Amino acid sequence: MKKIDITRIQEFSPEEHPIGGHIQDAGNSELYKTGSWKTFMPEIDFSKCIQCLYCFIYCPDSSILVEEGKVVGVDYDHCKGCGICAAECPKDAIEMKEAIEEE
Repeated sequence: MKKIDITRIQEFSPEEHPIGGHIQDAGNSELYKTGSWKTFMPEIDFSKCIQCLYCFIYCPDSSILVEEGKVVGVDYDHCKGCGICAAECPKDAIEMKEAIEEE
């Protein structure tokens, strides 16, 4: 496959632009810690949790950690603090707490 030098892409004529795009390597958000800007963070009260997994199902960031079919925690490196998990929990087992800044 021919590699294209795009250093002067702004000057390309229509004929010079490649047809379609080609992604060489798949991207993966697991490589980027995206949860550092959250204002709130979920805290799970396991004494109330019935393991319905609604939090896991509805989490848009896949930040609810599940092992052997049970919720075991939250991946705070990727959680953005949206609160969907707390809103969907039928037993109010998830409380959104103010995020603590890591030093």
